[in-house]
Amino acid sequence: MNRTITRLSAVLFTTALIGLAGPAYAHVGVSSTDASQGGFGKAVFRVPNESDTASTTKLVITFPDDTPFAFVTAGAKPGWKVSIKKEKLDEPAKAGDFDVTEVVRTVTWTTTGDGIQPSQFDEFAISGGPFPEVASIAFSAEQTYDDGEIVSWDELQKGDTEPEHPAPTLTLVESTGDHHGAGSADTDDAKGAADESSNTTAFVAVALGAAALVVATSALVGTLRQNRRRA
Repeated sequence: MNRTITRLSAVLFTTALIGLAGPAYAHVGVSSTDASQGGFGKAVFRVPNESDTASTTKLVITFPDDTPFAFVTAGAKPGWKVSIKKEKLDEPAKAGDFDVTEVVRTVTWTTTGDGIQPSQFDEFAISGGPFPEVASIAFSAEQTYDDGEIVSWDELQKGDTEPEHPAPTLTLVESTGDHHGAGSADTDDAKGAADESSNTTAFVAVALGAAALVVATSALVGTLRQNRRRA
């Protein structure tokens, strides 16, 4: 009886831990604290490693064709080399107040070390602008693993259902008029929204964990009662 109870307790405890962990959000995402419509700022791409056995060795970020940037720089990272690919335009295009004849098409980071190993994530940054005067901008990301697998994050969401490989999409706050990024009020609002979202996610995870723990405890108590009756 003791062996049965021990095994059952281990299974139920594992179930409870899974509930406490909550849902995983393992797609490539992009965020910014200072990028605004028509302004300059930094965008950070968060890249989780989804493989259980392989490491991420390369990340390619592709800029959208219809929203050219006049200026782009790529963040340097220890253990990674970065390259920027530019493209000549057939005709000059407008990027804010600038006329551009050449635009950045891709930014590529390639590991010179171990890359992003299983159960880890890393962040990669770009800086520049002007960002387009739209509510959001979608990039595409290509993630390469050392076992040869390549995952393309380029699917645009249609309706309420999120695609399997959503394109990293950056929400842009309205410009404050100085075209140097979001103002303090906008930044505070963005941080507040992020904190609220984080708190909501944490609450849901805790609630799910608590529910799983209640179920596990109830099942364990029921098993103990049945074993006592048999004894």
